Amino acid sequence: MRFLVFKKETFLFFLAAGIMLASVSAWFMLKAGDAAVFNQESSENIREIHMVTVEYKSKKKNGEEIEVYRWDPGTINIHKGEKVRLYISGINGEEHPFFIEGTDIKGTVKKGEETVVPLQINKKGTYRLICEVHSNREHNGPMIADIIVN
Repeated sequence: MRFLVFKKETFLFFLAAGIMLASVSAWFMLKAGDAAVFNQESSENIREIHMVTVEYKSKKKNGEEIEVYRWDPGTINIHKGEKVRLYISGINGEEHPFFIEGTDIKGTVKKGEETVVPLQINKKGTYRLICEVHSNREHNGPMIADIIVN
């Protein structure tokens, strides 16, 4: 078996170069981490909540198809005065025009798109996110989510 033999100076050179590369790499990773943490700690703390539109389909024994549309999750909890960005992804259904009861918030979620709804509700209570197309059973609903403000 043959071993590689290095002069002491060559070994020390490669060792020093490796330590230096590791130090530089660690410094860059630390700097990247510092930036990521700094960006997360903006002066304005805004929580993100993600929601999707879903459709459930089934067939009755007689072959009749039944379906219903829902927001998922169907309930979200926020704190009074908390700043929230509600991201709603349109997955099922072509579009869902909506409003939030007790607020001036209105919008439309379209299939394949994401709708961003800024929320900041300053009064405790339950606010219903209602799809205007699927507001009752006759229209494959009700497509209602509860926003509970504590």
